[in-house]
Amino acid sequence: MVSIKVPPLGESISEATVSRWLKQAGDVVAAGDTLVELETDKITVEVPALKAGTLLRHLKSEGDVVAVGDPLGELDDSATGATAPAIAAVPPAAPPAAPPAAPTAALSADIRSAPSARKLAEVAGIDLAAIQGTGRGGVVSKPDVVAAMGAPAPAAPTAPAAPPAPAAPPAAPQPPVASVPRGAATAATAPTPFALAEPPAQAQREVREKMTTRRKRIAENLLNAQHQTAHLTTFNEIDMSAMVALRDRMKERVEKTHGLKLSYMPFFAKAAIVALEQFRTVNGRVDGDTIVYHNYVNLGIAVASDAGLVVPNLKDAQRMGVLGLARAIAALAARARDGKLTIDDLTAGTFTITNGGVFGSLLSTPIINYPQVGILGLHKMQDRPVAVNGQVMIRPMMYIALSYDHRLIDGQQAVLFLVKIKELMEDPESMLIS
Repeated sequence: MVSIKVPPLGESISEATVSRWLKQAGDVVAAGDTLVELETDKITVEVPALKAGTLLRHLKSEGDVVAVGDPLGELDDSATGATAPAIAAVPPAAPPAAPPAAPTAALSADIRSAPSARKLAEVAGIDLAAIQGTGRGGVVSKPDVVAAMGAPAPAAPTAPAAPPAPAAPPAAPQPPVASVPRGAATAATAPTPFALAEPPAQAQREVREKMTTRRKRIAENLLNAQHQTAHLTTFNEIDMSAMVALRDRMKERVEKTHGLKLSYMPFFAKAAIVALEQFRTVNGRVDGDTIVYHNYVNLGIAVASDAGLVVPNLKDAQRMGVLGLARAIAALAARARDGKLTIDDLTAGTFTITNGGVFGSLLSTPIINYPQVGILGLHKMQDRPVAVNGQVMIRPMMYIALSYDHRLIDGQQAVLFLVKIKELMEDPESMLIS
């Protein structure tokens, strides 16, 4: 008998949430097969089978909070190929409700969905295959499930159950019913009350869900940033004309030669690194009554994933050029979306960039990624009329924001830091000699 326990989760991480069981009681597993996924405040941890055998039982359910060393389940490593079918044959002896659960679980496992969405769909008895995912890459998210729960789809089964409906065609009023909805809603409302009467009783008006470990830690960190720093934000705007022209000129060549889709983020990353080298306090941190200045830049890039906001960082980003940054950022974002980040990816960052512009944000005041002392916020690029040499012209403009800890960074340094980034982005070739 082998006890499946919560493994070490990384430095300073003591608990996790059981996200998803990939193997069920009675399943035969090989050594190395992933049994269960645990979600920490930073990453998703896969717990593998240390030996081959048969999974006997789950001791923790999805959504349970567990600590390092807690037992998750039990594995019978003495089970052979002959005994495995006998264990697998036990579920059919259970009530008839058990067999339908197996295909549902197998089907859900094949559908890209967030853990919270799977949990809610299971509780509500909703088939994930019938839900159109709106998340990145078609992932089914929790709001998609909530929307499906409130949709009038459940009323469909009640319509064929009413045999009197077919009796209506012989009557003359049937054709006018089809034409009335176009002109007036009153005629259409006649049959509607019977169809809409049931869904409110079946659908849940509210859903209460326990916070995941990751969401709790995100909340704690945001509160720490507000309560333990002197939080202040300064703004500037950038004329992106030169940057747009450079990117348009280079993007096809870069994609053909290096296989990279050139975005604006690597240029902002490079500009931030140059500015951080000039204004060292923005790349520092407060440790008690001392100030720590970093002679390196571990650049954090905020990434929105289905599991929540994560901020992996590029180690020693000051050593990279624009193309190196583009390649590293793309790889980091892919690992974040796939849930493949490591503890090293998420620790020891010194400065963060967050881009709300990809979601359409025009202006925001980002919250510092504590214990860092500065975060650069990028926003949507938008054509606006601006005064250029005494004339009004339409230019692609972008607001940028720097939120900073006023305990360490003076207002003058914060403003000059943003001015430096503005200068570099409005004359991008200057970054090559900075």
